[in-house]
Amino acid sequence: MRRLLACTALFAAGDAAAEVSAPVARTIFGSSEVVTFSVLIGVISAAMISAIWLIRQRGNIEAENRQLRSDLSDANQRISRFQALIADKSRRIVIWDGLAERPEFLGQLPVETGAPQGDRDFLAFGRWIKPQSASQLERAIEMLRAHAQSFDLVLETQRNEVLEAQGRVSGGRAFVRFIALNNLRAELAELKLERDRLHTSLSTFRTLLDAIDLPVWQRSPDGKLEWVNEAYAEAVEARNPAAAAAEGRELLATTAREKIRAVSTFDTPFRDKVSTVVRGNRTFFDVVDARGPAGSAGMAIDISGIEAVREELARTLKSHAETLDHLATPVAIFDGNQRLQFYNQAFQRLWDLDMGFLERKPDNGELLDRLRAGAKLPEQLNWKQWKANALSVYQALDTQSDLWHLPNGQTLRVFATARPQGGATWVFENLTEKVDLETRYNTLVQVQGETIDHLAEGVAVFGPDGRIRLSNPAFRALWGISEAEAKPGTHIRAVEQACLPSYDQPDGWKRFAHIITSFDDERPSSRGILELRTGLILDYAVIPLPNAQTMLTFVNITDSVRVERALTEKNEALRKADALKNDFVHHVSYELRSPLTNIIGFADLLKTPAFGELNARQAEYVDHIATSSSLLLTIVNDILDLATVDAGIVQLDLTEVKLLDLLDDVAQQMAERLVESGVTLRIDAPDNLGRIVADQQRLKQVFIKLLTNAANFSPDGSAIGLTCGRDGSDFVFSVTDIGPGIPQDVLNTVFNRFESHGQRGGAGLGLSIVESFVSLHHGTVSIRSKEGEGTEVSCRIPSADMPKIIAAE
Repeated sequence: MRRLLACTALFAAGDAAAEVSAPVARTIFGSSEVVTFSVLIGVISAAMISAIWLIRQRGNIEAENRQLRSDLSDANQRISRFQALIADKSRRIVIWDGLAERPEFLGQLPVETGAPQGDRDFLAFGRWIKPQSASQLERAIEMLRAHAQSFDLVLETQRNEVLEAQGRVSGGRAFVRFIALNNLRAELAELKLERDRLHTSLSTFRTLLDAIDLPVWQRSPDGKLEWVNEAYAEAVEARNPAAAAAEGRELLATTAREKIRAVSTFDTPFRDKVSTVVRGNRTFFDVVDARGPAGSAGMAIDISGIEAVREELARTLKSHAETLDHLATPVAIFDGNQRLQFYNQAFQRLWDLDMGFLERKPDNGELLDRLRAGAKLPEQLNWKQWKANALSVYQALDTQSDLWHLPNGQTLRVFATARPQGGATWVFENLTEKVDLETRYNTLVQVQGETIDHLAEGVAVFGPDGRIRLSNPAFRALWGISEAEAKPGTHIRAVEQACLPSYDQPDGWKRFAHIITSFDDERPSSRGILELRTGLILDYAVIPLPNAQTMLTFVNITDSVRVERALTEKNEALRKADALKNDFVHHVSYELRSPLTNIIGFADLLKTPAFGELNARQAEYVDHIATSSSLLLTIVNDILDLATVDAGIVQLDLTEVKLLDLLDDVAQQMAERLVESGVTLRIDAPDNLGRIVADQQRLKQVFIKLLTNAANFSPDGSAIGLTCGRDGSDFVFSVTDIGPGIPQDVLNTVFNRFESHGQRGGAGLGLSIVESFVSLHHGTVSIRSKEGEGTEVSCRIPSADMPKIIAAE
């Protein structure tokens, strides 16, 4: 700068000197020198002008520099403020500039969140964020960078801390801000996470419930269906679960739902077996329904198969008991408490024990003590030890066996086996006869031939070479051959030739010869029937014997076959008779009832004054005619009803019956009859007895028959009771009287037809008709009676399904 100023002063002094000395110069120098000097003066002037311009530009630059330094200071101050704001250890920002750029990190998260401090480790979200949150974050970041989709997420770290992640795009850059939440925001985020978890759990459980084949439902507090699963929708035949809930299709009957609503509480859920109809089939469900503040939820477990298996098991156990009872081998079964639960007749005969003692179900140890006291068990040196060893079967895993040599000379092999459900089974195999048979075996072998000779069954034994070893006279007589033709050593071909006059079919002796002379390892037995030319019908059997021998047996079944054919013909005749009986019921019922109805009608007409007055004897005779005709009409109606039931042509007229109206009708119809018998009727029925789908006329007949029967056996001045009630959808009622009762020896025959007991028993058809009509309704009848205390007849009638046409209406 100083140089530039000195040059400028020098250039100014030169200009002044030039102006003073110009005339002198022109005088001193020539023209060429003047030109040169002028050029020099111009160059110096241009240099001075350039210097002045440069000085001015330098001043402008310095001013701009001062302004830039001021702006830079302001920017640094703002950056410091921003860095101080980001340096708050509650948030961290990750910035991506484009898809391929490395991210930039700003700020840190608190240490307690578990977030790594290093940049590389921070992006490994799966290491410090829970897997579900990490996967959501990675998908959101990918969509943010690729498609500029913003997001707001609540994350949960491995240390159960809650973070908020916000993703945004600005100026071509992707920003993700991680904020450590606290106070109300943290609680709100945790509630959101909890809501998401609950929603996920609910969705998972509903998916699981849709996958199972058990109907499940959820109701609102007012009992309306809110949600059902696929199995429920299928059970009620709905399009889908949503349609089933929207249409309010119920799986359980109204009575069952009311019972659930009445029984279920917040602390005690409803648990019971409920019967309903699914796809037209009666189905049993084990229903569990739990109530909560927001409504209730229930599940129905189909136990129809279990019920069927339980019934089948009961039948099987009963069948096994009956089978064991007919076995000759003594068997006794004890339960887990070592008490006798079953014994067969052979057991009782073996030990000759008192039936009363056995029916008392004694303890196994008590039973052994009783047998020892009766000198029926082997004598033991140490009775307690022997008894303990015998009873150890209840803790044993394998079957225990022992030989008992009884004082009466019998030898028993005793098998004791622990039962899977507890208890033990004792089997007493009597070896006395086996030992005796072994001792007599040689004797039996010697008399074998003699025994076979006296058999009525034809027997022939052949060796593997096809030659006969022995035959008895019955064999030769059946086939009409001589003893020489069937002597030992004769080949089966020769025997076949000798038997040709009696039987020459190719499937006869040729097949016997093939079986006898076959070299097969397994020789099957064979049975069949042959009809000879002589008229005999033989039942034959080919039985393989040891040592490759074969026995042929022939039994004359001519008489039994003839009897069988006769029985077949008789059965056909009975079938035709049964058809004739059905035709009789169809066509003759009117002809049987019509004359009796006319007699009753004319007898009633004779009683009217319009046909003249009757004297006392005539009136008495007319009353007898009317009474006897009515009784005969009742008997005929009963017989025809039973005949129609037996013929299978009875069809129930199912309607919806109001039970209280039915009881009033029965009471009015029985009033006169009860007055004649001198008894009163006491009806005990609740007001909410409701309705039942049944045949009203048949149900009324059941009541009339039971009340009439009770009135017949009740003493004068007494009362008969009619008690009615409901058990679920079933209608249950009973009729009681205080008559003489029914003896126990005839109690099992009261439902038989024409079984009359007592002086006023009638034709004995009343209870039989009751049982038939109740059975037509798929109900049950039971009777309980004791001599001198009266009789009680109880009926249970389930509600039937309304016919489809009526139900549609």
